[in-house]
Amino acid sequence: MTLTETSPAIREPADAPAEQRWTPGLWGVLAVLCAVLFLDGLDVSMVGVALPSIGTDLGLSTTSLQWIVNGYVLGYGGLLLLGGRTADLLGRRRVFLTALAVFAAASLVGGLVDDGTLLIATRFLKGLAAAFTAPTALSILTTTFQEGPARNRALSVFSVFGASGYSSGLILGGLLTSFGWRWNFLIPVPLAIAALVAGYWLIPKDARAEEGGHDLAGAATLTSGMLLAVYTVVSAPDRGWLDPLTLGSIVLAVALLAGFVVTERRVRHPLIRLGILRVGSVVRANLSLVALMGSYLSFQFMMTLYLQDVLHWSPLRMAMALLPAGLIVAFGSPFTGRLIDRYGTAVPIIASMTSLSLGYVWFLATAGDAPHYAFTVLPTMILLGGGFAFGFSSIMAQATDGIDDDEQGLASGLVQSSGQVGTALVLAVVTALVAGGSGGSDFAAFHPGINLVTAVAVVGLAFNVVPLLRLRRDRAAAPETAETADLA
Repeated sequence: MTLTETSPAIREPADAPAEQRWTPGLWGVLAVLCAVLFLDGLDVSMVGVALPSIGTDLGLSTTSLQWIVNGYVLGYGGLLLLGGRTADLLGRRRVFLTALAVFAAASLVGGLVDDGTLLIATRFLKGLAAAFTAPTALSILTTTFQEGPARNRALSVFSVFGASGYSSGLILGGLLTSFGWRWNFLIPVPLAIAALVAGYWLIPKDARAEEGGHDLAGAATLTSGMLLAVYTVVSAPDRGWLDPLTLGSIVLAVALLAGFVVTERRVRHPLIRLGILRVGSVVRANLSLVALMGSYLSFQFMMTLYLQDVLHWSPLRMAMALLPAGLIVAFGSPFTGRLIDRYGTAVPIIASMTSLSLGYVWFLATAGDAPHYAFTVLPTMILLGGGFAFGFSSIMAQATDGIDDDEQGLASGLVQSSGQVGTALVLAVVTALVAGGSGGSDFAAFHPGINLVTAVAVVGLAFNVVPLLRLRRDRAAAPETAETADLA
């Protein structure tokens, strides 16, 4: 891969292609995709707010309650790669609409069940559905909007709805829980059905791939390996990282994933072309999303516990305290596309990781045992919101730029899988660190976890700064060859 061909991540942008005309049909497709992403964000945050009420009503222990969240993570993170590639092979529209119908049905059942095990099963099913809708939605977007300003603008709008869904879910979840936790599961049902009907009419039909789709061994080893890896990560804090079952699960997951790699190297039509991992911008995008989502969501998890369990804030007050970050993402993301058009993706991603790192450092330096909202919490939320606004759209653009249309689903699923599995891993370690602290009685219990998310953000910054510095050094040493520097 050469810089001028497929790596807009670390370069001065080339001349922009002709602007794609945004027809009503394009707006309609984007609206459907944004609605589904909004639902995903809404569902995650609403359920998080309702967990205490669910535990009281169904008699679930804290260990069981965590699986209402982790069941979703298990299905989502374990099947994302398969979901993205399935869309490429079977047709994006078909896979998207089918998965959205499953999401709606699982939401309905989840709001009606009276058994904790069944509720966790519906959460796994919703995660499984999201593993197909999320990468498929992104691949529909990246194949509908041409690479350049049109795609960057569409990605910015797409990101706004994800952030808005999460932010709205915090507030709406607090309000709905006062009427009964079941409403948090039932409200998404009519919205999902409306998106399903609109998608049926607005998303254009696409043909399935002429070749491929016969890699059954690859699908089996990948899916089972990813599911086992995510399950091990989310269950290890309770069982213990050195527990024989945990260690055995790690070994088996590694063996399955190694078997997948061997299979992909030998089959004629691999499920995943491993050569995509030799594209430098794709690798950086995947590592950047781990740093962004792993640190951001883990910090919000700790803030939720700290503000409610330690400072005894109400769920609604806690949600309002975290809301500024979501609002900044919602209102700031539309401008990220313009930055990408002008500077490429490297500059916004570096700005993102810098803002995240500063936010965590500021909280560590000023929080103490009784943080002042205006001096500590609000500036932290502003910095984190800015970091996410700059980063998410830029990372998604970097992950899919220069990738052929028939592999857009693969690239989309790969980067989102990295973000989800990375989040599960960081959150699992953070949970173990917080549990091993001072029992949650004061800020000291959360200090190790915040140290970890700060380190994750700083490492993410280094992943992006070092290649940029190397490129500029090479350009200064050999300006006549810098245009064709191979960054892969």
